[in-house]
Amino acid sequence: MTDYKMLKSQAEALLRDEPDGLASAANFVALLYNALDDVNWLGIYVLRGDELVLGPFQGQPACVRIAMGSGVCGTAAATLATQRVPDVHAFPGHIVCDAASRSEIVVPLVIDDALVGVLDIDSPSLDRFSGEDQDGIERLCATFCGLRSGRGFL
Repeated sequence: MTDYKMLKSQAEALLRDEPDGLASAANFVALLYNALDDVNWLGIYVLRGDELVLGPFQGQPACVRIAMGSGVCGTAAATLATQRVPDVHAFPGHIVCDAASRSEIVVPLVIDDALVGVLDIDSPSLDRFSGEDQDGIERLCATFCGLRSGRGFL
């Protein structure tokens, strides 16, 4: 079980004084990827115009561009709502980047009231992400976004 409270403290300590958005995003992704069990891909897609573009990530090479409203990431971005998908193959319009992925959670990243991207986490296990995971990951994203407030993103 992930200790999200401890992970939040680690993220704050790691990111608090870093002014560069790219460095912060890369370290945030690396911290989470190494702390979460049973995850095969974790990264940020950055909003560029009307599409999401691949940003810092850990895992296999991935899809580079995702249209707003397409797949799990595009749906999370378009609705500004976390998407927790127990079986990606049952999600209408799922975009397959890594055939090993079976479940996924995507959290919108909002800084200063504006969508800047999404955090995408994939697992090779069905129904990997619980409600507790969703709450913890959303809080981590809020911490990350709060630390970037007024500093810009990528």
